[in-house]
Amino acid sequence: MKEVLNKVYFGNSIEDYCWFVGWIVFSLLFQRYLSKILSKLVHRVFRKHTSEINPQQFVDLLGKPIRVFIFVLFLFIASSHINFPSEWNLVSVEKFGLKKIIHTLYQLILGISIIRISTRLIDCLGLVLMKKAEKTESKQDDQLIPFAKDIAKVIVALFGLLVLLSTVFNINVGSLVAGLGIGGLAIAMASKETLENLLGSFTIFMDKPFTVGDLVNVNGITGVVEKVGLRSTRLRTLEKSFVTIPNKKMIDSELDNLTLRTFRRVNFNIGVTYSTSASQIKNIVIEIQKYINEHPHTNQEGVVKFHAFGSSSLDILVNYFIDTMDWPTYLNIREEINFKIMEIVEKNNSSFAFPSTSVYIEKTKN
Repeated sequence: MKEVLNKVYFGNSIEDYCWFVGWIVFSLLFQRYLSKILSKLVHRVFRKHTSEINPQQFVDLLGKPIRVFIFVLFLFIASSHINFPSEWNLVSVEKFGLKKIIHTLYQLILGISIIRISTRLIDCLGLVLMKKAEKTESKQDDQLIPFAKDIAKVIVALFGLLVLLSTVFNINVGSLVAGLGIGGLAIAMASKETLENLLGSFTIFMDKPFTVGDLVNVNGITGVVEKVGLRSTRLRTLEKSFVTIPNKKMIDSELDNLTLRTFRRVNFNIGVTYSTSASQIKNIVIEIQKYINEHPHTNQEGVVKFHAFGSSSLDILVNYFIDTMDWPTYLNIREEINFKIMEIVEKNNSSFAFPSTSVYIEKTKN
């Protein structure tokens, strides 16, 4: 058996190849299990601050980058058991060649995986802080935490990139930063829109025209603010679609914060038939006005008036305000008032008109 394992092919023994394949297989078999253990260990650290987060959420966030890191780590261990054939006459890792390319590629993948793990850890921290923010009455923290999380991820990514450039590619970071000062104007001009959106996000946080959870109308789009990011604001429309609007447009355009309204306005006309007498219309108007004034969810500014003579109906104007910003509650109250209006019209022996045409036929003598 030893004689078989000691046989050499391409500069390595069969035993060396077995160790190489064994470490690779081990990493493929156990990387998922190890990533779950490490993710749950991170969850235990944060569990002291909140117990409402499911460990699976941490596994979903950290699992993939940790698996990549584990695979690259075991790949390094496995590769230490084999060598390139001496017949290839490869130059050392310090000089440019196949060895240096492979070594640089390995360092690059390892560094990127560490950066990804770091940014996902920030996501985990943001998840914990959001759970705490949900328990507070203020909406400012709901808006600030995602924004701060995005900034922290950008800073970590930039810092990691500079470290990779310095350690992997041996680039003088100080000279690079100084060189960026010279080309900063050109970069700023090329990324004008991005910088405007970034400044727009800071303006939103300083001026506070809206917060997460507010119902707003901007550029003809009405929706609930779900997130304010570094570049854009995301709205969930009443049709449940997801709209992304650049922050520059959010501050430059006319924005109507519907949540800050004290009442929701209702305005419509009802038409009754021309057979309705004047006294009947007066009673209908008085009773509707009285009901709206006495309703617990309307104010005293409701207006009910005999408005116009329509082409096929006598039109009564109904205008009132409902004291709620909640859309389902608003619809329920409006429906309740509509049913009451129907009862009042029927009680006064009238009926609703519908578009109709009267045709008169006249006989003429030949």
